[in-house]
Amino acid sequence: MDCHTWMTFLPGAAGAGEFWSPVIRSLRRPWKVRVIDLPGLGHIPADPGVHGYSDLVDYVARRMADPGAVIAQSMGAFIGLELVLRKPDLITHLVLVAATGGVDAAACGAADWRGAYVTDYPESQPWAIEAVPDLTPRLGDIRAPVLLIWPSADPLSPIGVARAIAAKVPSASMVTFESNDHWVARRFPMETAAAIESFVSRPAP
Repeated sequence: MDCHTWMTFLPGAAGAGEFWSPVIRSLRRPWKVRVIDLPGLGHIPADPGVHGYSDLVDYVARRMADPGAVIAQSMGAFIGLELVLRKPDLITHLVLVAATGGVDAAACGAADWRGAYVTDYPESQPWAIEAVPDLTPRLGDIRAPVLLIWPSADPLSPIGVARAIAAKVPSASMVTFESNDHWVARRFPMETAAAIESFVSRPAP
């Protein structure tokens, strides 16, 4: 893939695409980059057409006019996974970072983030802390290549979550960092950017 193809960056439940700024600044090539804030999450104002995470999938899809890669953090992984399942022609590559959505993270020992979230983001929409569908039974249908970027000891998304995804997705690879930081992409922005560029540069099947 050449650098004239889009990379779309999605944040987690904090909602602000600014999360990705250190990684985007570390990209070595002039990629076409799209960063999407997620309305109703964190401090991002609500959108009257968005009433839940499923609506966010449609919200993001409408902003992706051209096929390209999607890079999703934490709860944003649900959006990325649902997109690649609903619109396989739109997603050429999918990168998931410390996913907490779209898979049963609790089954892998993940800590519950929702109590602290309500305290940190009291203005977020009530649906922000609702459970999202577990897409695990459908992961085998994904045909796009998937890169999993994970901290080795994240209490919110244990490494077992990444392994569970890798076991189901036909074309999955993994990069890990020795860290317990859920925001591992921001702790290792240069390394994360390099991993994303290397992955996205490979032709999709």
